[in-house]
Amino acid sequence: MVDLDVLVNQVLSLPGIHIASDRPLIGESLLLSPLRFQYFSEAQNVASETSASGIWSPTYKPQLFVPVKEAAETFPDGGVRGFSDWLKGRCTIEKETSLNHHHGCAAIWEVLDQKFQVVDAILYYEPIFRACLKHMLAELNEDGIRYVEFRLAFGFEYRRDKCEEPDFNFESIFEAFGEEIERFKASEAGKGFHGARMIWTTMRSHPNRDIVESMKKCILTKLQFPELICGFDLVGREDDGRSLVDMIPVLFWFKKQCAVEGVEIPFMFHAGECLGDGDETDSNLYDAILLGTRRIGHAFSLYKHPLLIDLVKEKKIMVECCPISNEVLRFTSSIMSHPLPALLARGVAVSLCNDDPSMLGHGKNGLTHDFCQVLNGLENVGLSGLATMAENSLRWSCFEDQDNSAWLADIKRGIAGTGRKSEHIRNWHIEFEQFCQWVVLEFGADIPPSDD
Repeated sequence: MVDLDVLVNQVLSLPGIHIASDRPLIGESLLLSPLRFQYFSEAQNVASETSASGIWSPTYKPQLFVPVKEAAETFPDGGVRGFSDWLKGRCTIEKETSLNHHHGCAAIWEVLDQKFQVVDAILYYEPIFRACLKHMLAELNEDGIRYVEFRLAFGFEYRRDKCEEPDFNFESIFEAFGEEIERFKASEAGKGFHGARMIWTTMRSHPNRDIVESMKKCILTKLQFPELICGFDLVGREDDGRSLVDMIPVLFWFKKQCAVEGVEIPFMFHAGECLGDGDETDSNLYDAILLGTRRIGHAFSLYKHPLLIDLVKEKKIMVECCPISNEVLRFTSSIMSHPLPALLARGVAVSLCNDDPSMLGHGKNGLTHDFCQVLNGLENVGLSGLATMAENSLRWSCFEDQDNSAWLADIKRGIAGTGRKSEHIRNWHIEFEQFCQWVVLEFGADIPPSDD
């Protein structure tokens, strides 16, 4: 959810940032080659064997770091401005690519993975991370989002300010995360913002050893920063990754270890983000429900399963729906053919969410794009339907750690409860009433009177 303008400006303005590649950045490699960005002290001449312009020439020595400012100045197509546009393009799915649905899901996921590689290579240096997080929180609050739960796949290398060695335990990134949230809440721009937490994720394609290692770090970090971690998930393209049933032993181990350590880290699984019907990926929905997930990310194939729909309703599981992401990633060609109306018609609890909006070309963080897509494309939803999904996002939020019984009780009570969640829902209702009043005053005169 980073703003790419902020990301690239940070790369160009901070001292000591260097760039490297596994091959010369010429021809097709300019668009496809993996990139590395890292801080080195100004005193260290890491590019002594070649000029900075060499990264754009066939004589570049692979994996040799060169100062990014010099590389930008010598960019062959427009200098610094051209470099900035090129780097943002390496982080964004182009409009033409997003519209080529006939190429299928696998092809667009390959493109998305390339974009993630570049963003991850830049973002996880402390000054850049802090600047991007601060800007992102401001954009979200301006868009009317008062609380947010992020997902990060914790397989990256994070470095503190002016440090060349990474922090493999992720303690420092959570220190920065918590400090920036509190600083933003105390600022004028953060007025009305309730806070943010993190859903720890790991890649579903990884072997058990790596997943368990990530789980151990998740629990350790939860013990250090209990207010910041609120869930666990497995991410990455489901069709390419391992199924949930294949990972049941390590998932059971994780729940047992959480109980031993006395921490509450509920599952918030991605599941059913696929086009299959009855295949292993589609079956992740069954296992996500049986494993006790509190929410399901996407659940695109859920509408095909009447029994699972009943179970989701019975167990009070909410679906996180990301309409624009589903279009760009070629699960549907239009909001009008999206399964969202089928889920709403069956009474499934749904919230509207975004999914890597900057990388998908939104140009801005927030939920306005997805809300407008639904409002303009689905006649039966209307303002009341959007309001229900907005309220759902609060009812199923993890404002505080709760065991399963307290979690379900809070969902059932909703606005009538006495806890933090109910207070936030009541505040939201006040804001929504004010919004409705504004709509009437602003547009009421343009609406002809009803015969009724």
